[in-house]
Amino acid sequence: MADIRVAALYRFTRFDDPAALQKPLLAACNANGVRGTVLLAQEGINGTIAGPPEGIEAVLAHIRALPGCAELDVKFSHGEAMPFHRTKVRLKREIVTMGVDGIDPTREVGSYVAPADWNALIDDPDTVVIDTRNDYEVAIGSFAGAVDPRTQSFRDFPAWFRDHRDEVLAGKKKVAMFCTGGIRCEKSTAFLKSEGVEDVYHLDGGILRYLEEVPAEDSRWQGECFVFDERVAVTHGLDLGSHSLCRACRMPLSEADRASDRFEEGVACPHCHDARTDEQRANYAERHRQASLAEKRGKTHIGAVLGDKGGDTP
Repeated sequence: MADIRVAALYRFTRFDDPAALQKPLLAACNANGVRGTVLLAQEGINGTIAGPPEGIEAVLAHIRALPGCAELDVKFSHGEAMPFHRTKVRLKREIVTMGVDGIDPTREVGSYVAPADWNALIDDPDTVVIDTRNDYEVAIGSFAGAVDPRTQSFRDFPAWFRDHRDEVLAGKKKVAMFCTGGIRCEKSTAFLKSEGVEDVYHLDGGILRYLEEVPAEDSRWQGECFVFDERVAVTHGLDLGSHSLCRACRMPLSEADRASDRFEEGVACPHCHDARTDEQRANYAERHRQASLAEKRGKTHIGAVLGDKGGDTP
């Protein structure tokens, strides 16, 4: 078994003073060899952390002792190497940014659907299935038949729904939504309820729990699932996927992308090649050279760190 345990976690709960929780949580992570990013806001906690199994358990025990966090939602996976290079505990207005005033997932959300029951729900012709993730995530994998909002950030989701509500809901009695770890689709159900949609459901634990618990032969999932750490993407059983990351634009790259004449490791890919200047590509090439030298010395160059693309995890 791998030495590194990865824990994707979130909980919508009411924190009256998130700032008072920040330093003790950071201290708990540092004391137990745990790295990653955790967000704190009045609406709760969200993050992905990694470290030795005993260190992860110690930090999770600290979090579960926080107000309303006894039933913290956690998805575990394993890695051969540490996927994060630092530890951050940040204060935010929202733990996942929707930008709509008055949405409170601590008060009302849709119905949770366990992975074992998800297939029956989305196979029902009375159900419309909506992928609440961003366009670059949907591009590498989704549930068969799901609606793709083609949003570039979660903040775009409310406007998309309001603009397309009639066509999306036409003839459907139920709305089923999903995301990577559960946090975006859960908040989306709170939003839809505020918009007057009553029969709303979301995948408990998100795609990650579905891929972990539902056998591949029974799965409705197609492709890979983008994750916000150095693994880039996972597939059934949470095995490592085939995608890598463009270090220039941080887009997930398929084997076909890497075979393109517009791909240069650490410098450019088909997604960003034409959007970068020669000077920028020269800077990326130097950063990649420094990162490669650092790797040969057994060190991690800070320029190799995966950037935040703003999804389920910080």
